[in-house]
Amino acid sequence: MKSLFKRVALCAAVAVLAAGTVLRAADNGKEVVLATTTSTLDSGLLDELIPVFQKKTGYFVKPIGVGSGQAMAMGERGEADVLLVHSPDAEKKFMDAGFGKNRRIVMHNDFVIVGPGKDPAGVKGSATVVDALKKVASTETLYITRADNSGTHAKEIKLWKSAGVDPKGTKWYHETGLGMGQTLSVASEKAGYTLSDRGTYLSMKKGLALDILREGDRDLLNIYHVIEVNEAKWPKVNAAGAKAFADFMVSAEAQRLVKKYGVAKYGSPLFFPDAVK
Repeated sequence: MKSLFKRVALCAAVAVLAAGTVLRAADNGKEVVLATTTSTLDSGLLDELIPVFQKKTGYFVKPIGVGSGQAMAMGERGEADVLLVHSPDAEKKFMDAGFGKNRRIVMHNDFVIVGPGKDPAGVKGSATVVDALKKVASTETLYITRADNSGTHAKEIKLWKSAGVDPKGTKWYHETGLGMGQTLSVASEKAGYTLSDRGTYLSMKKGLALDILREGDRDLLNIYHVIEVNEAKWPKVNAAGAKAFADFMVSAEAQRLVKKYGVAKYGSPLFFPDAVK
């Protein structure tokens, strides 16, 4: 019993020490708030990159995983220092409004349509991703959408528009309002189709009853950029920390880590570096 109390006391002491470290990091201008899409967290990529950055620079990164739209909204309110997002049209508006600076390409992967192996809508035989969505709509087969203003959701809306389909409000189109990982789990549980970035799908594949049924279209390219929040709009932003993180993400070291991430575990990389050629 005494040893149990000792362990509890030790854990409490470590927690207090860790909390103190975080507070000191924030007080000394060493905390960097990163607003990022859920795919970079759900895939595990940032678990690989952030410790390296922190060890090199002494900054403490506080990652907040939300949809790209929500990440940019945080930037517009000065609630984040730096963004890692994948919604190009929204990013351009963010930059044009002066909320961001130094938008730099980091990496890419692609989107895929996943669904139950039985493929009731016949998506696998489709000529294009647009044709695949038309089949889902015409057969009224269950489709699960994030509906969270993320980069994935923005891409999905464009694809439905190209298909000439407005699925919102139909009985077969279900909105989760959740991140990519949770939405994949819902699609798996309910045997529905969904659009996913390849990285998150591969990182969760073993626990999902979902197969890739449509891939490879040019329209499915998924590009990530790092953007520093403009301190001219929000003077309290940690501009130095944001620049340090952004510089790291496009550095040769980080790009090497991106290139190899996932190869050993999944047989292929989850993301492909674009900053260093």
